[in-house]
Amino acid sequence: MKRIAFMFPGQGSQAVGMGKDLYDAYPAIQKLYQEANEVLGMDLQTLMFEGPKETLTETENTQPALLLSSVAVSHLLEENGIQPSMVVGHSLGEYSALVAAGAIKWQDAIRLVKVRGRLMEQAFPKGQGTMAAVLGLSQKKVQAAINQVEDEIVDLANLNCPGQIVISGSVAGVEKATAVLKEAGAKRVLPLNVSGPFHSRLMKQANESFAKHLSEVAFEDAKMPVYANVSAEAVTAKETIQELLIKQLYSPVRFEESIQKMLEENIDAFVEVGTGKVLCGLLKKIDRKTKTFAVQDQESLEAFIRWYKEEE
Repeated sequence: MKRIAFMFPGQGSQAVGMGKDLYDAYPAIQKLYQEANEVLGMDLQTLMFEGPKETLTETENTQPALLLSSVAVSHLLEENGIQPSMVVGHSLGEYSALVAAGAIKWQDAIRLVKVRGRLMEQAFPKGQGTMAAVLGLSQKKVQAAINQVEDEIVDLANLNCPGQIVISGSVAGVEKATAVLKEAGAKRVLPLNVSGPFHSRLMKQANESFAKHLSEVAFEDAKMPVYANVSAEAVTAKETIQELLIKQLYSPVRFEESIQKMLEENIDAFVEVGTGKVLCGLLKKIDRKTKTFAVQDQESLEAFIRWYKEEE
């Protein structure tokens, strides 16, 4: 049996039309989307399929949309007898990973991520926080550069792959850091189109409220290792999962480190489950020899199933 790791994308992978191809092809997915609309009390399905893009990009809409898209693809893979040996998610994607691992029901997860999105939006005044991708510098050099920024908060937010690190903080802080990073030899520093300083200390304000929402949800021990964003360690215990989800809001996403550890587990292929190919791109920069699939529509689903069922 082939050993597969599932990867679940986070914010930035959303697009108008996401999931429609599979929705049109599979009645089981149509039921899933209808239930999601009922659970959230909103027409998420139409927003995903038709937009407008600006509304879909609002954090509290983006997060449930991406989770639903990933859950739908996971469901189809499971129907075809494909189970991952381990899972990882990028930021929001960690919730999709926990659903796939049986640690949380998808209905609870989709409610949680809508609340999470709203609290993240509210944690810091709109327009005063931002994020930027730093290309071409090591983590050590990025950290040294942002340490030089005084009177403003700037933190490491996403440790994605060699030469790609995202910083997060106040607009003034990120602007000051950008100048220092360019002097330190960064190839580029690209501002990200986000509505807040996610995965920085400025998100701590969302913590208390979110911890309360998390405590009201029934978690189970995961049925397979889930590589946690905060620790880059494989976790299965429900108590540890909940504890790390609270810290995840203001801690860096240690994606590269998680993938490095998963690569040591003799994985035959990594599958990005849901929408987009962002994580496959990052993985190729971590280890270009590893086989990757991005399953997001009927064509990519069928191609992956064919490969999976081929004789070794």
